[in-house]
Amino acid sequence: MSRLLIVDDEFRIRELIKKYAMYEGHEVDEAENGADAVKKCKSGSYDIIIMDIMMPEMDGFEAVKEIRRFSSTPIIMLSARGEEYDRLSGFELGVDDYVVKPFSPKELMMRVSAVLRRYGSDKPEDDRNRFVYKGLVVDFSARTVTIDGERVNMTPREYELLFYLINNKGIALTRDQIISKVWGYDFFGDDRTLDTHIKLLRRSLGDYAGLIVTLRGVGYRFES
Repeated sequence: MSRLLIVDDEFRIRELIKKYAMYEGHEVDEAENGADAVKKCKSGSYDIIIMDIMMPEMDGFEAVKEIRRFSSTPIIMLSARGEEYDRLSGFELGVDDYVVKPFSPKELMMRVSAVLRRYGSDKPEDDRNRFVYKGLVVDFSARTVTIDGERVNMTPREYELLFYLINNKGIALTRDQIISKVWGYDFFGDDRTLDTHIKLLRRSLGDYAGLIVTLRGVGYRFES
């Protein structure tokens, strides 16, 4: 049984998600704003958090930022807004998935299951090796990336995406291949989610961003 924290200032939304989550066998806790969510995360342990963005006192972005200071619990963000800026902001903070309102509660529960499975079983393909290219050092076992001796902080999804690209360097990878491996076959997003994460990963790599080559109409290739 997984323990979920549902964070939304609308009671009816919390009740709807709670109903479906409990039907799936999950234990559910609730918070009506970001500040309450941060307090609950500090005092309790959760397997996944479903977080709304627009809330009083402390919005979802600020709450995620605070939670990420002390917890790596996977987070699915809910929002009535679907602009790229919102997705970028969420993914930069370490959000694992992004669902736009109105949403299907059944699909949301499938996304919850997919995220929980990834965190329970997903590991790098070769976690004993290091990849070194000039000043870029990627340690698979330690899950660290350093550039010119400086540690680069990435989100869990950025690490997984980079590891997969490196382990298949020189190979043209289609979008479907990357999504099925990094997100899983039960991924419910679209190509924009992958492209957004590639953009964030390139930003994290700085001078080495060019190692990720865009193959128009196909996908991406890592070259070194």
